[in-house]
Amino acid sequence: MLPVLDLAAAEGDPDTFRSELLAAAHESGFFYLVGHGVSKEKAEEIFALARRFIALGDEEKNEISQLKSPHFRGYSRLGGELTNGARDWREQIDIGPEREPITDAEGYWNLQGPNLWPSALPELEPALTAWGQGMSAVGLRLLRQWALALGADEGVFDDAFAHHPATLMKVVRYPGSAENPQGVGAHKDSGVLTLLLVEPGSRGLQVELATNEWIDVPPLDGSFIVNIGELLEVATQGYLRATRHRVLAPEPGVDRLSVPFFLSPALDAVVPIVSLPEELAARSRGVEADPDNPIFSTYGENAWKSRTRAHPDVAQLHHGITPA
Repeated sequence: MLPVLDLAAAEGDPDTFRSELLAAAHESGFFYLVGHGVSKEKAEEIFALARRFIALGDEEKNEISQLKSPHFRGYSRLGGELTNGARDWREQIDIGPEREPITDAEGYWNLQGPNLWPSALPELEPALTAWGQGMSAVGLRLLRQWALALGADEGVFDDAFAHHPATLMKVVRYPGSAENPQGVGAHKDSGVLTLLLVEPGSRGLQVELATNEWIDVPPLDGSFIVNIGELLEVATQGYLRATRHRVLAPEPGVDRLSVPFFLSPALDAVVPIVSLPEELAARSRGVEADPDNPIFSTYGENAWKSRTRAHPDVAQLHHGITPA
């Protein structure tokens, strides 16, 4: 089982918490987080709204189809997203910061823009907006604890998040499937860290702790599942390593519901490289070199790579990008 960390302990016993945080992120890149201050009632409200959206008809969902958004926002139908070139068997809504689009945007600046919200469920927008704000607060608390654990100033990452952070949130349903076992294919997250809320009883998430060694990560009551993104690997010169993970489609007749929140800096932010203490630097593995998945220091480049690969139909329709 993955380690369980209590964020509330960061106040009472900060040295122990930071030691555990550093070990978890270095060894597996994944852990459970409790003591985060987010109530069970709030989580249940989000799941209830997600279920109400899923219950809408195709016409109501497709009102906010991602094909209508050059900013990769809105609803993706079943099979509408790819990982490693293969279709993921899930449906989802993608939500980012609510901002005006940039005129004549190029490259990753096309990711900035408005969200799409279903007119049939007006309660969704305020609830998910508030949820995202709460997740940002938890994520930034964690990031400051990591900075201190790495021997850096507590605010070393603050500038990257101070103006226009490009966070991303999803509401994802994986229906049971006997034909397509890939809920989402093996991948790493492109941002800094991910806070994952999973509906109780949902199964399917697996983490690769060693090459081709996958472990199941079931939900733990009252917790978030936290994992490292590629930018934190860059910032720590590989001491903290983004870990591949995947979701297997559930068996027929059941489904999986999750709400991931990806904490990410501004699109043009370059996350600072932390000068590691000697004992940590000696154990750093360096940033993983994968020619099929280059990791960029500027967040927007990572995000653009990820979004255009995952949604080639949107990339082609709105930006004239032809999949390789």
